[in-house]
Amino acid sequence: MTEEIIIAGFGGQGVLSMGKILAYSGVMQNKEVSWMPSYGPEMRGGTANVTVIISDDRISSPIINSFDTAIILNQQSMDKFEKTIKPGGLLIYDPNGITRHPVRRDINIYSIEAADEAGKLGLSKVFNMMVLGGFLKLKPLIAPEYLHKGLQKSLPVRHHNLIEDNEKAVEIGKALLKPVLVLN
Repeated sequence: MTEEIIIAGFGGQGVLSMGKILAYSGVMQNKEVSWMPSYGPEMRGGTANVTVIISDDRISSPIINSFDTAIILNQQSMDKFEKTIKPGGLLIYDPNGITRHPVRRDINIYSIEAADEAGKLGLSKVFNMMVLGGFLKLKPLIAPEYLHKGLQKSLPVRHHNLIEDNEKAVEIGKALLKPVLVLN
């Protein structure tokens, strides 16, 4: 099993953190992992993306041009990365701020209204974990106990009080996921 993932959105949406938590969780689960962030000089408010590869086998290169899964959190990322998903792959996106919805018909597409739900619940700091929960519902690459360990490893000790909120957000995200186009 190898899963090649791109997570993309604005800086400040937790894009890099989501990738880091996935990567650490994969390491804790004895998977081979690659984590490669990319962000502009403006960081918060600028575009950011991270490539995460999780595999049972050695990873030959962290640089890839097509992905099994794309998690998209803004329009610029939709415009850039929708076309990079492998046929039959997966696109998960939060429609908040998206003006042009996905147009491909050869991939599985799901929406997750995590930004709206996080705002309603007063959990904006864990919006990204709701999105991650939606992904893990469809592709359960990481067992819950390893996600917990990944959160412990990736969050600074001063934020360990948020681990429980992050885990709740993952469960909320699983319930928020809505199919848009599911291939047979």
